[in-house]
Amino acid sequence: MQELKPSELLSVDSKQKIDVWVKKFPQDRKQSALLAGLFIAQEQNAGSLTKDLIAAVADYLNLPKITAEEAATFYSMYEHKPIGKYKISVCTNISCMLCGSKDIVKYLEKKLGITFGQTTLDNKFTLKEVECLGACTAAPMFAIGNKYYENLTKDKVDNILDNL
Repeated sequence: MQELKPSELLSVDSKQKIDVWVKKFPQDRKQSALLAGLFIAQEQNAGSLTKDLIAAVADYLNLPKITAEEAATFYSMYEHKPIGKYKISVCTNISCMLCGSKDIVKYLEKKLGITFGQTTLDNKFTLKEVECLGACTAAPMFAIGNKYYENLTKDKVDNILDNL
């Protein structure tokens, strides 16, 4: 029986998406597509990366496995365990903190019955603390998926969550 190459864990769709990123950089700079490749693999796996998928991305890009592991464990956008359908990434950096992110966090924790790093029992929401999302002028804010929600209040939070 022939052993699978790690990159064979990636779907055809994921490989095509990674190839789009690879083409954006010089041929000898495939590492430049690593972060996008990890994100694509994470999407393929319902929002989390496994060690095997990290190795698969490294193999596909012809990079050392450790290079992919370092990136996957350094950046907070990568998850290493299953998460809820909606990941709420709450900025708690200084600008958001000064504008009330602590109150938003407390409200979310009470409303959802979870704290940072946890997922609701129905697997709908995961709450994650992030250092900065770069929307300081609209603090406090959080992101759900790729969408930013700014100038949060308790009423806005209720409306956002009710409409998901």
